[in-house]
Amino acid sequence: MEPEDFDEVSDKAGGMVTGREFREITGPYKHPFTGMDYIELYENAADNISVYLSNDPRDILKLNENILTADIHTRFKTQQRLFKTGAKKVLMLSDILNESVNGSGYNTKYGVLGSNLSGEGKLKLFPNQSDMLVKCVRELFKEHTGIMPEVLVYGDGAFKDPVCGIWELADPVVSPGYSENLGGRPTEMKLKLIADQEFKNLIGAAKLKAITEKIKNKTNNAFSEGTTPRRYADLLGSLCDLISGSGDKGTPVVWIRGYFDNIANE
Repeated sequence: MEPEDFDEVSDKAGGMVTGREFREITGPYKHPFTGMDYIELYENAADNISVYLSNDPRDILKLNENILTADIHTRFKTQQRLFKTGAKKVLMLSDILNESVNGSGYNTKYGVLGSNLSGEGKLKLFPNQSDMLVKCVRELFKEHTGIMPEVLVYGDGAFKDPVCGIWELADPVVSPGYSENLGGRPTEMKLKLIADQEFKNLIGAAKLKAITEKIKNKTNNAFSEGTTPRRYADLLGSLCDLISGSGDKGTPVVWIRGYFDNIANE
């Protein structure tokens, strides 16, 4: 259910609602794509769990002044809003396992954010030293092949499924570690924009030649005309996630060639 749809439920209930109140207003509700009743799933996870729903995280302070926030990309904003509204303690998932506990693994920056279930009571975390891993992979590759590739560690990509509406960005970042050249952004020109406007009076080979020359003469710090500004690491991480998937494909490494080419390259 989208936040704006839940507003109608909240208005009928006069604010925050319990799982029971939610069902009384909406009836049994299952996710339209996964078929799961997530309220029921969480309620049955343990005997001491109660589910409350609200679009405003500050409503939780009506129940408790010590909070663990589970959001990812808005966690710092949520933490500050809760503190300003009277919360005594607000921890984030990045505060859990950000140091070793009795010899456990840990991630100093992200904690359990970006983790995956690895068995009963076990989690796999983001690599704690992703930059070092990237450096080692590059050096080993060069040692054995003579080629120094760009390398990144990727998790979830960054895109929203147009059918189910699920965001594929459950990790705090697309890539926790990548080689230096992947930190920049493409300086692309939108072909249909320059073809239909700047060179609209040209056709065939003449139009292709004009477009090719324009691309050849662009500067590396040029503004990306008509394209969404994203970093190489995020674009490539999303591409890798789509290719390798997170199921049983068994594709631990994705090798990409020609990504930085354009039609002006020989």
